[in-house]
Amino acid sequence: MKRIGGKLLEKYRSLPNQYTVFFIFTVFLFWMKTYAAYQAEFNLGISNSLQEFLLFINPVSSAIFFFGLALLAKGKRTYTWLIIINFILSFILYANIVYYRFFSDFITFPTLTQTKNFGDLGGSIWELIKWYDIFYFLDTIILIAIVVSKRFSLPAVPVGRYKKRIVFAISALIFSVNLALAEADRPQLLTRTFDRNYIVKYLGVYNYLIYDAVQSMKSSTQRAFANKSDITTVLNHVQATYAKPNPKYFGVAKGMNVIYIHLESFQSFLINYKLHGEEVTPFLNSLVRDPNTFYFDNFFHQTGQGKTSDAEFMLENSLFGLPQGAVFTTKGQNTYHAAPAILSQQGYTTAVFHGNYKTFWNRDEIYKSFGFDYFFDASYYDMSDENVLNYGLKDKPFFRESIPLLESLKEPFYVKFITLSNHFPYPISEEEATIEPAETGDGSVDRYFQTARYLDEALKEFFDYLKKSGLYDRSVIILYGDHYGISENHNKAMSQVLGKEITPFEHAQLQRVPLFIRVPGVKGGIMHQYGGQIDLLPTVLHLLGIDTKNYVHFGTDLLSPEHQEIVPFRNGNFVTPTVTAVNGKYYDSKTGEPIKETPEIKQLEQIARTKLDLSDKVVYGDLLRFYTPKGFKPVDPTKYDYNNREDKEKGSK
Repeated sequence: MKRIGGKLLEKYRSLPNQYTVFFIFTVFLFWMKTYAAYQAEFNLGISNSLQEFLLFINPVSSAIFFFGLALLAKGKRTYTWLIIINFILSFILYANIVYYRFFSDFITFPTLTQTKNFGDLGGSIWELIKWYDIFYFLDTIILIAIVVSKRFSLPAVPVGRYKKRIVFAISALIFSVNLALAEADRPQLLTRTFDRNYIVKYLGVYNYLIYDAVQSMKSSTQRAFANKSDITTVLNHVQATYAKPNPKYFGVAKGMNVIYIHLESFQSFLINYKLHGEEVTPFLNSLVRDPNTFYFDNFFHQTGQGKTSDAEFMLENSLFGLPQGAVFTTKGQNTYHAAPAILSQQGYTTAVFHGNYKTFWNRDEIYKSFGFDYFFDASYYDMSDENVLNYGLKDKPFFRESIPLLESLKEPFYVKFITLSNHFPYPISEEEATIEPAETGDGSVDRYFQTARYLDEALKEFFDYLKKSGLYDRSVIILYGDHYGISENHNKAMSQVLGKEITPFEHAQLQRVPLFIRVPGVKGGIMHQYGGQIDLLPTVLHLLGIDTKNYVHFGTDLLSPEHQEIVPFRNGNFVTPTVTAVNGKYYDSKTGEPIKETPEIKQLEQIARTKLDLSDKVVYGDLLRFYTPKGFKPVDPTKYDYNNREDKEKGSK
């Protein structure tokens, strides 16, 4: 072996352009590593041989381009630049791999502004890192070994201007061919901003990085160029799609308190699910049967990269989250006509309760734009070690400690409780787990049922208080799931849980999250209409007797006979009672069987895209600053202060 290695080394040294060989070797290693990562880590939905070919070649153009930048260095510094660029690109790839393992999505430039959140991830990060991840930096290690090894005498790199141009020309040519083939398979690829999977599948994760940078710069200029005329098209649309309130329910909760309870990472399949012969969520199951509770069994989350914050944004504004990043972190200073502001002008006290610190998701800023009177964050709670796990305060102490804070508010109030315990990676102590884990072999899936049970028990305790205090009989209580708990990266385990294969159709159906609306004295029941988080605000306001006709809402009242049963997802897919659209393919919503595209389906697709497009224009352009609904007073964020007064007093002593 030594003799063979020595001969190869001598042959390498005798090559007239050793630096060219080194450059090609660098590109090749990086290309193969990236392609291996595509296959092992990302679920990109490859459906034909052309897509497979494009996935294979798309790392080449960006590798040649970025490594070509090293040729701008002089002498042997080129090798150092190559290694540095290789490491940076490897880190970008690996960051996307870790991000994708939980979010099933790719990092965007707006998500990089969410750095305040990274410190709160705790055990989630370690759950996502695997021992074999060193592979994604193996080529960097090999290159370093070659450069520092005395066995290789690497020459200076005398690359002239002409040869540099050839390198970049080759990169451009390969990219052009790549793009042409991609456009042939997926027309209007670069205008389809809904789904990042498409861009990565066809053009690669590094070209996607450039694309995303351009899109981010484009979106940042939209506000500067927006004007009053832009809101006209939006107003025409929302007024044309407005659903009149159902006279049977309009105003039935007038003057009542509103209590929102945010069910973290809670999917609808948990309702009435039995594990080891036991109900996982017996209390929530009992609410399904409660005579005064509406339970919506075809209610879907519509969140994007903002996940929890997107869910909050939709229920407070009936506007969609953004295709990139989170509104909470990128558009916190916008003008909004949010539920807290609407209701505070109707005499309501408004507040949020959350067992994490106020800077998480930039809540301390955007809540001011929404018009929340109070924000009770972690500084109001006992955050000692025994009470805290994962993302913040455990749900049971959270509700217990929230009670005196709730009692300090003047009625009627509009309040929201954000739970945290049922969050990936679903850690729970043996003492607090009251049901055995599942047995799929996937740790996070197995524990998911235990943390869901813990949440269910915390809810029962809180409801017991509401009943004892009398608030139960004078409050509308709304419980909603914010987003999925189990991503598609766990489909193998989920197929064991549900007893069927998780196809793209089944995955879309799994995006159902529970919605309970309890209205004292009003007959409820199980409601089968299709809807999403975008529809919550007009539904609740109509129950309170507040008409929404003059507001810019992209959802419609779930209880209205005119409610439009189309649920757009943030990536452009959609679901209705008859058709489910997933990545350009269509399925019968009842049977799951593939169906052919029809003019009616294309019309539904256009409706979904129009809603998303117009909502994006409102948010990117901050268009609500140009329009004030009749009777609404614009919010002045400077009038709100969420600093804990007790902390202030302690600091002044």
